[in-house]
Amino acid sequence: MSHITGSQIRAARALLRWRAEDLANEAKIGVATVRRAEAKDGDHGMTDANESAVRTAFEKAGVIFVAENGEGPGVRLKKSGQ
Repeated sequence: MSHITGSQIRAARALLRWRAEDLANEAKIGVATVRRAEAKDGDHGMTDANESAVRTAFEKAGVIFVAENGEGPGVRLKKSGQ
């Protein structure tokens, strides 16, 4: 499983219309951690535990992480009912 990027975190929050505070609450991490991670375009600098918590929170909300395939990493939402 590849690491998620700050750009993916920002994009996933936008898809869900979550504030940084919403993500922090769902992932049980600090708002400052969210903001620091999002400020970086590449590696977010989070601990493995925090990255896992963020990924889990987003995936529970329906976000799919798209791995780097030469075109850049991304995110998308699952279709309703999937």
